[in-house]
Amino acid sequence: MSVFEMPKYRHPDFTEEVFVNAPNAKYEEAEKDGVVPENYHSTSMYPEYFKIDGEWRLAEESRMDSCVVLREDGTLDVVESRNIKKGDKVMLGRTERCEEGVYMHCNGFEEATDDLDDQFVFRQGRSRETSYAKDYDKLFELLKYEKENGGKIVWVMGPAFAFDATARAAMQALVENGYAHGLLAGNALATHDLEGALLHTALGQDIYTQKSQPNGHYNHLDVLNKVRRSGSIPQFMKDYNLNDGIICSCVNNNVPIVLAGSIRDDGPLPEVYGNVYEAANAMRNIVKDATTVICLATMLHTIAVGNMTPSFRVLKDGTIRPVYLYTVDADEFVVNKLLDRGSLSATTMVTNVQDFITRVAKGLDVIK
Repeated sequence: MSVFEMPKYRHPDFTEEVFVNAPNAKYEEAEKDGVVPENYHSTSMYPEYFKIDGEWRLAEESRMDSCVVLREDGTLDVVESRNIKKGDKVMLGRTERCEEGVYMHCNGFEEATDDLDDQFVFRQGRSRETSYAKDYDKLFELLKYEKENGGKIVWVMGPAFAFDATARAAMQALVENGYAHGLLAGNALATHDLEGALLHTALGQDIYTQKSQPNGHYNHLDVLNKVRRSGSIPQFMKDYNLNDGIICSCVNNNVPIVLAGSIRDDGPLPEVYGNVYEAANAMRNIVKDATTVICLATMLHTIAVGNMTPSFRVLKDGTIRPVYLYTVDADEFVVNKLLDRGSLSATTMVTNVQDFITRVAKGLDVIK
């Protein structure tokens, strides 16, 4: 059993004078599709409340850089500006401390910590020299908790995993043991992982020995062609009797996959979204149920997912819990980039992601 203890959410005290005396929030109807009113309110990853007819209401499914729409039944929907429809009642206000009936609650999950008397202390940053032992221990317990209590773990993965047989096997084991409920990636991860399943190479390099194979640069193109001939990834797996690796394990275990396309893609695979906005919508459909998101060695996908992931989730019973966001990369710049863009609830780890996934799989006892 997991020993992880879920932090309790502390609601704002709406009996305080600042909330009682705050005005009702204002809204204005959108004049046309995809265009929001001036002075619209832009959301963050934190819980945000709006005073409607004297009552403070939470916008439950938030994300960064979006608008809030007041529906006829009184609910508040967080909507990307491109998806705004003419006549939508868009909430207004550029302040977040009740001045305009809007309140951002940043400290709902904060726990008491021991204060240090010293003003100067070493090793407070996050770098390749940081010890991540406690982070791993917490992550193991968190993932066990999520599995045991109906959480949703979403993995955001770059192609690095496909180049190493051990990393592929580790992720496969995590999927097969119930530690994955969604996979967000690009054409490259899926293509090279399927190349590994069929030819035991990734970009022509042997995934066991890392030796480049003769004419190996054709391998991923050949795999792409074969998948396109089959018409889909599942059919390709049947046609060639494939069952190992990341993509195969997700298909076999009904883990939803969203592959967002890039202008540089070869092929691409039939399942890849070529329209960036359709890809974003599909990604958000996975993220909206996520309770833990782990982003690995893919800067652009990490930033995209970080921007659409709130710091909290409202469960069916009304309980509010944190959403845990991890970003892991061998480059300090990449993990810090997410923090620079305002996703302050992320836990960053600077390490090789192939080593990371293997250590996680071992820590959860799904591989030896």
